[in-house]
Parts: sequence; C-alpha cells; structure tokens
Amino acid sequence: MNTTSDPSSWRTYLVTGAEHSAGRETPTIVADALAGGIDVVQLREKGADARSRYHLGRRLRDLTANADVPLIVNDRVDLAAAVDADGVHLGQADLPVEVARERLGPDAIVGVSASTVAEATAAVDAGADYLGVGAVYGTDSKDVSGDRDGIGTDRIAAVADAVDVPAVGIGGIDAGNAASVVEAGAAGVAVVSAITAAEDPQAATESLREVVSDAR
Repeated sequence: MNTTSDPSSWRTYLVTGAEHSAGRETPTIVADALAGGIDVVQLREKGADARSRYHLGRRLRDLTANADVPLIVNDRVDLAAAVDADGVHLGQADLPVEVARERLGPDAIVGVSASTVAEATAAVDAGADYLGVGAVYGTDSKDVSGDRDGIGTDRIAAVADAVDVPAVGIGGIDAGNAASVVEAGAAGVAVVSAITAAEDPQAATESLREVVSDAR
C-alpha cells in the first residue's frame, strides 16, 4: 500500500455532490480540489442514475489516478469495480465489508459509516480500513448517518479511543471547526459543501488542509 492509499495519512477527503456546486461540473470541482491537495475523493452523486455515475466515475478515475489520489465509490461495490476505483465506502445498510472485499480484492480500501461506538467496533471487527464518523455537526446532507443535530466531537473521541483504524469526521465540517474534530481524535475530515460550494474550491481545499495539518 502506498502512502496515499493509507487512510491514516488522509487529512482532507472530498465527497462529491453536484447539488452543492452552483452549476459547475463535478470533474471541475474535483480537479480544483486535487490542485489544492485533497487526499482522497469519494464519488457519491446519489441523485444520478447508475449509467451517469459510471461515466462520471471514469472521468474522476482519470483525474485521481493522474494525481496519485485514491478514488472511493459510495455504497456501490459494482460501480467501484466498474470504474476501477481504489475502494468503496459502505453505509450501515449496504453490503457487508467481507463481501465488498471479496468482490473488489484484498487490496481494496473499504470504509464504513458509523455514528456510534458499537457500529464502529463492529465495522472494524468485520475488516474496515477506516471509518467515516458523523454527522459531527448538524447538516442537511444525505451522505452521512447519525443525528441531524450532530453527534459532536465527544463521540469522535470515543470512537477513536475504541478502534485501531483511522476515523474520518464528516458532517457540517469546514475550515472553521475542522481543528476541533481532529483534536478530538479524527485522522482527518470529509466534506461536501465546504469545498464543492466554495467560490474557489482549490483555495478552500488548501485552507482546510492547512487547518487539519496544524491540528494533527
């Protein structure tokens, strides 16, 4: 596993969401985030049909491969295989970790969403490589699990203490509050609108990365 594929090295994690992009194309947002130093990109786009997500995934695969940055696909193990992604991120109602790894191979990165310590430990016991923990703060995004008012940084700390894989905080995070999430024990932070909705996604990525790096 190279350094960029090691979740413990991830500081900033972009989850795509065209609904937040003010009409800009997702590949444009991703290219800007890559220029700003994003560590990992997740193809989400839950509002798109499978064919559209496949074609978008192929475009993102080219961009991320050229930047030596992992591409993760949200939920869909079949789509992750089809676009030759580096891995998949699974929700609590998705396929089990062991099935995803069987389909994608032993080197695939498999992440799992968790909002409680019990969910986190179960995911790690099943073989998850990292956890997406949230929603940390209140959010209207549909890509995170947990209380819409946010589970808070105390839960991040509890999860980080309970498991031996990296926890990535997600949900309502931006450059203004990311440090608290990392100081609580998260290896890094995952964001949607903090980058996608920004007037300058590259600058937003750079700012977020600086905050997280300082907090680490």
